[in-house]
Amino acid sequence: MTEPTKTTCPYCGVGCGVLVMPQADGTVSVRGDPDHPANLGRLCSKGAALGETLGTAGRLLHPRIADERVSWDQALDRVAGRLGEIVAEHGPEAVAFYVSGQLLTEDYYVANKLMKGFIGGANIDTNSRLCMASSVAGYKRALGADTVPCDYADLEAAELIVLVGSNTAWCHPVVYQRIKQAKQANPDRQIVVIDPRRTASCEIADLHLPIAPGTDTVLFNGLLNWLRREDALDWTFLESHTEGFAAAFTTARESAGSVPRVAAACGLPESELADFYRRFARTERVVTLYSQGVNQWSFGTDKVNAIINCHLATGRIGRPGMGPFSITGQPNAMGGREVGGLANQLAAHMDFAPEDIDRVGRFWQADGIARAPGLKAVEMLRAVEEGKIKAIWVMATNPAVSMPDADRVRAALRACELVICSDLFADTDTARCADVLLPAAGWGEKEGTVTNSERCISRQRAFLDPPGEARPDWWILAEVARRMGFADAFPYRSAAEVFREHAALSAFENDGRRDFDIGALADLAATDYDRLTPVQWPLPAGREAARLFADGRFYTPNGKARFIAITPRPPATAPDDDYPLVLNTGRIRDQWHTMTRTGLAPRLSSHIAEPFVQIRPVDAAAHGLSRGGIAELTSRWGRMLARIEVDADQRPGSVFVPMHWSDTLARQARADALVNPVTDPVSGQPEFKHTPVQVSLFRAAWYGIALSRERLLLPDGITRAATGAQPDYWVAIRQQGFWRTEIAGREPIADWADRARDLFGADGEWLDFADVAHGRYRGARILDGRLAACLFIAPTPNLPSSRWLGELFGAAQLDTRARTGLLAGRPPRGQVDAGETVCACFNVGRTRIEQAIRSEGLRSAEAIGTCLQAGTNCGSCLPELGRILEQTLDRGAA
Repeated sequence: MTEPTKTTCPYCGVGCGVLVMPQADGTVSVRGDPDHPANLGRLCSKGAALGETLGTAGRLLHPRIADERVSWDQALDRVAGRLGEIVAEHGPEAVAFYVSGQLLTEDYYVANKLMKGFIGGANIDTNSRLCMASSVAGYKRALGADTVPCDYADLEAAELIVLVGSNTAWCHPVVYQRIKQAKQANPDRQIVVIDPRRTASCEIADLHLPIAPGTDTVLFNGLLNWLRREDALDWTFLESHTEGFAAAFTTARESAGSVPRVAAACGLPESELADFYRRFARTERVVTLYSQGVNQWSFGTDKVNAIINCHLATGRIGRPGMGPFSITGQPNAMGGREVGGLANQLAAHMDFAPEDIDRVGRFWQADGIARAPGLKAVEMLRAVEEGKIKAIWVMATNPAVSMPDADRVRAALRACELVICSDLFADTDTARCADVLLPAAGWGEKEGTVTNSERCISRQRAFLDPPGEARPDWWILAEVARRMGFADAFPYRSAAEVFREHAALSAFENDGRRDFDIGALADLAATDYDRLTPVQWPLPAGREAARLFADGRFYTPNGKARFIAITPRPPATAPDDDYPLVLNTGRIRDQWHTMTRTGLAPRLSSHIAEPFVQIRPVDAAAHGLSRGGIAELTSRWGRMLARIEVDADQRPGSVFVPMHWSDTLARQARADALVNPVTDPVSGQPEFKHTPVQVSLFRAAWYGIALSRERLLLPDGITRAATGAQPDYWVAIRQQGFWRTEIAGREPIADWADRARDLFGADGEWLDFADVAHGRYRGARILDGRLAACLFIAPTPNLPSSRWLGELFGAAQLDTRARTGLLAGRPPRGQVDAGETVCACFNVGRTRIEQAIRSEGLRSAEAIGTCLQAGTNCGSCLPELGRILEQTLDRGAA
């Protein structure tokens, strides 16, 4: 039997190990690697569905120039030639690379070397700027280097885990399951969640603090003041290993002060705030795990340092079970930081200090190395808009969707003189702006490494041949470099050669002065690289690697950690009468970034199928919104449409919208088009978590749901109709064996039977029901006895469930009952609608869960799992199972 390929998941920063086995039928089985230290065999719903995202559907298979297929030589010559011309005429600052935490370290290294070392400019930045730059800046200010001082085992050793701005249950499910299992093993282990929303992560929390958005600095300044007042400081550590405490404490005392004052500023009950402070003060082993809710602010770096200050004050760093732990959002955000993927860094955690510039220049033998930082992401796209940057090369990311003020970014790209896009997929919002498209190899098709949130370097391994003419990014970059005249510096023939150079640079003239050192891997033979097992840095050659900061020495000039005095600041823009609510953006459980990959897996769209806006009941009532309708959200920067979800877990005055949908899958659903592009002055990270918005009811004349074997081409399908009406709102959802399209429009359409035939084709057998007076229509097209498509229209959002309709697409022949059900708009007699999906891993619906609770007498989420498997894989749905159980039992008792 063939051994499975050991590789690493391409999604979040947890860095889960994966075992992959191609099957005889052409599919690929995917399961968690029990030997990988990050996940110990666990996988989330996204990782478990990786096998469903492979294949050539939608792939960019050949190089293209101006939408015409060309050879690799033609494409590479065009890219190298035009970049060279622009540099010669306008200088290296006229060229930019925008790269991604989804690149492998080897890709990243070559991109950074080409731009900073040989083109000679520093305008290379990464989409990690949007998620982790504030952590980088905060760590560097306090610890002297971008050093994450914790690992996942610390979560199991901790006595108190504080989750700040992190819905770990949905965004890092495997880490959340480790935390949950650790708490089950020791019920005395405490969990505190600090988040404006009550998220799924609160399921295991002993305390949830629904903090007012943006007041984290006040809260942690207040904690520092409390620790001093209660004499809970580690004075020996403070005096021996830190500096700046007096100024930081004075500022904290003056800006935050007493518990009543902090509680009022944070919108919290005094008793609950004091409870948290007491827990932190009396507990020795504390890990503060934080993510985007801390980073994505115009003062995110200050938030990070406010947290670190509290750990330094208590000496809770450098020992097991404690520390400020930034958990990264992307699979190789850490690897990008290691190679200098940020515009303000050089490679191997070196900066634009004269001695570092000299050192890297000598190592690369690059006389023209960049000597000053380049433009950060938001600045870079502004320079594109202003014409200062004439050419931009976008790699493995989708800034036309993911950048703040996304409409403006898209317009800038469309107007740019030269846009090059290296990607897996032919049709993304950014690819639509490109002049040159280069087909990149993706997960499972190329070799390389990634580094996860705990500094663990893991291999990604190829188990598939790249489709068409796709090539690894490092190869594409090296070929361009050779054509630009830099062949001697880019001789690479394999990813292993790139990795060895990267490791050698980390050790070059290091001697323990820099945190990032993997010199022990610099001489890996190709076979050793192939067999490389997960390893955590630092890994210096010839020296034993100790736990970071265990000796109390930091990477500052004097070896002492630095307290940073933090004066709390308000968000950049406050709500007002025109924009009275605060927009918070983020991820959902089963999707990833702009859905180019996860959108290919039908089961990942079964839990949440549409963009939504989550709003508290009191705010919904005040703005005339009700569940299931469509809302129009506007800000000073853009507009979007989203399905309304009314939820008491949302904080009053705030709304939440997911960031995943793009124009390739929906209309007017790009959340980041709304987002204020203001950035943190230290880190350059945008404020994704606080944009004032107006939310109003989208007054649709009709709502519809269409199911079809082939994807509908909208809005073209309806614009061909005689009236010229089209859906103002549409979302295309890939399901198993069919496409589901949700539609709605402002302009009435009377003759829906004609429109249905225009959409799906007039041939075959048609079943129609029309109630023109009440604006209702139900129609189905049948070909050779099988359901080919169906359309349901109503004046309200109350439409048939797609769950039972989808099952009809699997029938070899539609019987009389099924036909009657289609015309009636409800399941045929005897067929039970399983309800909206709760567990994506095993496709278990809400109705089925409720029935099992009642019929089987289930009394716990674990019992539901035993009966239905729901919640027994990644565990992400367990909080929802708990709520369903409680609601079902309450209804039964009533």
